[in-house]
Amino acid sequence: MNLRVKFRKLGSVRFIGHLDVMRFFQKAIRRAGIDVAYTTGFSPHQIMTFAAPLGVGLESNGEYMDIEVHSISSCQDIMDRLNRASVPGIEITSVKILPENAGNAMASVAAAAYTVRFREGKIPQADLASHLPVFLSRQEIWITKETKKGTREVDIRPGILDLTFSDGVFHMLVDASSAGNIKPEQVIGALLAQSQEACREDDTESLQENALWITREDVYTRQECGLLSLGDVGSATVS
Repeated sequence: MNLRVKFRKLGSVRFIGHLDVMRFFQKAIRRAGIDVAYTTGFSPHQIMTFAAPLGVGLESNGEYMDIEVHSISSCQDIMDRLNRASVPGIEITSVKILPENAGNAMASVAAAAYTVRFREGKIPQADLASHLPVFLSRQEIWITKETKKGTREVDIRPGILDLTFSDGVFHMLVDASSAGNIKPEQVIGALLAQSQEACREDDTESLQENALWITREDVYTRQECGLLSLGDVGSATVS
C-alpha cells in the first residue's frame, strides 16, 4: 500500500536541501522499523516520492512524501514512529493511506499556498498593499525569468490564483505545477516594480537579497471539484 506522509520543516533545518531531506527520511524510516518497500535490481532503494521540493531557506507547514509499505498496524503508529526517529525542526503531522487510483505526490502538484513577510530592516519604502488592487486587475504581469538556457520573459498573472495582504503578511496561492511553478519572490518583486512604475520614481528600488521570510503553508492537487490539499487525499483508517 502507498502512504502519504505530511510533515513540517521549520527552524534551522530550513537550510537543509531537498536531497539531504530525502536521505534523512531514508534513515528515519529504517530507524523507525517501518516495513517499507524497496526497488528491485542491483542497487535497491526505498520507494518514496516527494511533492514539489522546497527551496533552501524556506520553512513549511505542508510538505508531502509518499512511501510504499508492505504492511502497517495503523497510520497513527507510523506517525508516532517517524516522529520518535525525527530531529528538531521536522515534525510529521499526518499519515494517510492513498487510494489505488491516486497519483504520486510529485505528479499531483498543481498549486501551493504561501505566507510572505518582509524581514526587519528590509521593508521597502513603497506601500505595496495599496498597489495590490491595481496589480491584481492587470491582464498580464511580465517578469524576466532565469532558466538553464538563459533569460526569458514570462507572464505570471495566470499563475497568481489568489493574493491578499493583512497584518503585515502576504497570503498567496500560486501555480506550482511543472509547467508554471511561480515563486513567491517573483510575485513580490513584480508588485514592487509596479508600485515604483505607478509612482514614477526616478530611483528604482529592487527587492533586496534575503528580504523575505517565506513559509509554504500547503500544496494542492487539482480535481473536478477544484483544488484539494494533498493532505486531504486518502484515509487514516486501515481497511
